[in-house]
Amino acid sequence: MLVLDTTAPNFWRQLDTFCAGTRPDAALIQRVGEILDDVRRRGDLAVRNYTRKFDGVTISAARLRVPAKEIAAAARRAPADQKRAFAESIRCVRAFHQQTLPASWRARNPHGALVGENFYPLRRVGINVPGGQVPLVSTVIMTTVLAQLAGVREIAVCTPPDKSGGTHPGLLAALALCGIEEVYRMGGIQAMGAFAFGTKTVPAVDKLCGPGNAYTIEAKRQLFGTVGVDLLPGPSELMVLGDASANPHWIAFDLLAQAEHGTGKERLYLVSTSRVRLTKVLIEVKRMAAKFARGNRLADVLKHGFVAIHVKNLDEAAAVANYVAPEHLELHVQKSALAGLARNITTAGAILLGGQTPTVLGDFTAGPSHTLPTGRTGRFFSGLRVADFLRRSSVVQYDPASLQKAAGVVAAFSALERLPAHGESLRARLE
Repeated sequence: MLVLDTTAPNFWRQLDTFCAGTRPDAALIQRVGEILDDVRRRGDLAVRNYTRKFDGVTISAARLRVPAKEIAAAARRAPADQKRAFAESIRCVRAFHQQTLPASWRARNPHGALVGENFYPLRRVGINVPGGQVPLVSTVIMTTVLAQLAGVREIAVCTPPDKSGGTHPGLLAALALCGIEEVYRMGGIQAMGAFAFGTKTVPAVDKLCGPGNAYTIEAKRQLFGTVGVDLLPGPSELMVLGDASANPHWIAFDLLAQAEHGTGKERLYLVSTSRVRLTKVLIEVKRMAAKFARGNRLADVLKHGFVAIHVKNLDEAAAVANYVAPEHLELHVQKSALAGLARNITTAGAILLGGQTPTVLGDFTAGPSHTLPTGRTGRFFSGLRVADFLRRSSVVQYDPASLQKAAGVVAAFSALERLPAHGESLRARLE
């Protein structure tokens, strides 16, 4: 566990070193590239080989795709309370993202020409739902609901098989309730490659979406250009920013909740204006970690992926938050300071306001997608939204009157850039 203070002369260098631990190294980058090239060349055979190597499961090409009847059966067998929880989460996510749907529009530009934008759903997307230690059922909802709202007609989901070669029934039930029928038993690098290049069993997609581990995210990065990618949501991150009024017990729970995802690459940030509160949180975290079944994994994250930072004031706290660009940011400060602090922080994936708003609400049900940028990519990426499943075309229509008004601008630019045919293409219409 690392403890830093902004008054130290090398503070920013130390913070950057800690953040750098989430960046892929040269060996990982090379290995991912080799596997992607193998999947591109050998298709299903490579996917099956890497599934056996990484997931410990031998699976035939015929079993790569989950039968639609198996998905439907899982929904029928799911416990009623589970289905109610799924339905409530779907309702909240849909309600939030309906507010974000962009609409096509038309207007007149200064020349009097008609201009505007059209929005179209992507034809086909591939969504990764991590398996790992447990099925991330909530990720099904936090991704597929958005694609459906956008009007994507072909939504393909991949998730690693379990040790028996099957798929967790709770995950299949959530897929069924979201209306998803195309599901593949594959994950990681090989799944991203299959979606990007296409195989005999898996048709190629136009865009890759969804979270993953460091290898999956590096695969998405390398595949950008062959296909689109949504963002780079890797292992979970949480920054809790508090003052002297913060509740150490609550904060400790929230930090442990994000640490228990189980990849071992999670990043936890505790930022406080109060040395006393900071110390109390550290004591609580150590005490409570042993209570959870994943205590050993939690201990590893707390040792290598946790930094506590003392800041002089909330302005310094905001500067630290903007530098880190955390995936989740909880603000545990006095109510009078909450709005101003939130305005000053501009890079967090999700901002959770006040001590009564734990990150778990965003993880499961609040409404915004929990697929968020990590590894400081929040400086230039935003969380998953409906617009990520749409593409846009601009629309322009001139007539003789508006064309005449544009003639001077076109003539000036074509002369300056020595492109005479550009200018003549407009003059010909005026003549």
